[in-house]
Order: sequence, then structure tokens, then C-alpha cells
Amino acid sequence: MARVRQFLQGASVSKTVRLLRRLVIPAAGLVLLATGLVSAQQPVPTHALGAGPPRAVIELFTSQGCADCPAADALLKTFVDRDDMVALTLPVDYWDYLGWKDTLAGPRNAERQRAYVERFGTGTVFTPQAVVNGTMEVLGSDANEIDRAIRATETALSSSRIPVLFWHFGNTIIIETGGAAPEAEPREATIWLAVVQRKVDVPIKGGENAGKTLTYYNVVRELTPVGVWNGRPATIRLARAAIMRPETEDLIVLIQEAETGPILGAARLMGN
Repeated sequence: MARVRQFLQGASVSKTVRLLRRLVIPAAGLVLLATGLVSAQQPVPTHALGAGPPRAVIELFTSQGCADCPAADALLKTFVDRDDMVALTLPVDYWDYLGWKDTLAGPRNAERQRAYVERFGTGTVFTPQAVVNGTMEVLGSDANEIDRAIRATETALSSSRIPVLFWHFGNTIIIETGGAAPEAEPREATIWLAVVQRKVDVPIKGGENAGKTLTYYNVVRELTPVGVWNGRPATIRLARAAIMRPETEDLIVLIQEAETGPILGAARLMGN
């Protein structure tokens, strides 16, 4: 049975504008532009990856202190290995009181999960929970439920998908987004950048999973809003050195309505 914890109605959720302020740093830091598509006269980029939106973005909220989570963590690996999926692990910290402090968790992951719960109207956060394409939540260890959610949300979002190109050129990371279809309803979306560690092995020395070594895949070490999509094509340039951390390898970009709404576009950039 999944771990269930009552949702706190007053829980705070980080707002895009607040987090964007954290990106305003001196010249050596991030440079944020929304100036249209990259000019054809620019040099050909290296390590380019162009990707249409994947079939699904799967976010797994998990905890090292939850006995029900290892099965979900292992299941996520099957989606990580698929080219048509973006699968992410977001460890949460609210089970730390059970005797083991999650070594990968951060409060922002729990805030993001609570924001989803508030929007879905389910009233509780639990682990393992999978959120598919920002629109459906299911038990993260149930492969059949995840597959059903993928099929349902893929169909529902098919007319809203936004193409994304993602590459790095020298020390600059470039994100290009397409525009909305002419007949589409006006909408605004957050452009998220996730800094990801591909694989982490963690020996657990306390709590419900004591004695086990658990393996996590595509662990989100930082999830930051880097821009706002307003329906028009845009380009964002970011300084690579200001983003990457020593333990991380890959980057994922998400275009998500509001902050925790439907995911309209996504792409990955392999770090090496």
C-alpha cells in the first residue's frame, strides 16, 4: 500500500517570479533572452539535440524512507531507457522523521508535489506517486496505471504540443521553442530546466529500507524556471558553467502550462 500523508492546505509553493530572481547574477552567470529563433548565420552548434515532444514526461515522487518506493524506483528505469519518454526522479523529504534522512531530497520537490495535489484536488501527498504529462497522477509502482495515463494524456495533449530544440554551443546552452498553432487558445507556460544525475546508488542505514542499497535514475538535483513561454517562438541562452553541478550529467527542458499544469513540450540534452 502506498505511503499516504495528509496534504497541508497552507503549504507554500515557490512561484516562478520568485525563483527567476535567483537567476539574476553578474555577467558570468545566466543570460536570459527571448529574441526569436537562432539566426541561420550563426555557426552550426555542437552536441545538438532536436526533439519533438516525447510521448510522456513522468515525474516520480519517491523517498528513501518509504518501504513501498523501491519497486517504483526500479520501474522508472524501464521508462528512462525509452527514447520516447522523459522520466524523472524527484525525491521528497517528508518521510525523514521515520529514521532515515533522504540524501537526495529537497523541499522544492515536496512543494512541487503539493502543488500538483492541490491542482488535482486529491487532498493528499503520497509516495510513490507518478505524475504523467503534468495532468494525471497514479501509483508510481503500477506499470499498468502509468501506461494508461500515458495513453490518455498523450491523446488529450496532442493538439497543444510545442516543439523544442535543445543544444550546447561551446559554453552556451541554447533552448529554442516553437510557437502555438494559429487556432490555439492563448496560454502562458513556464520553461523549466532540470539538472539531472543519471544514476545514484545509495546505501540505506536506517528507517524502513535499512540494509538495502537503492538505485535511483534521472534524479533531479535542481529544477529552475528559466523563462516564460507566451505562445510565440523564443530562444533562451544560458551559461553552462552557471547551471551544471559536479555530480550531474544531463539537462531536461520542460514547457509547462502555469507551473504545474499540462506539459506542452520537453527535450533532453546529454551532458557527455
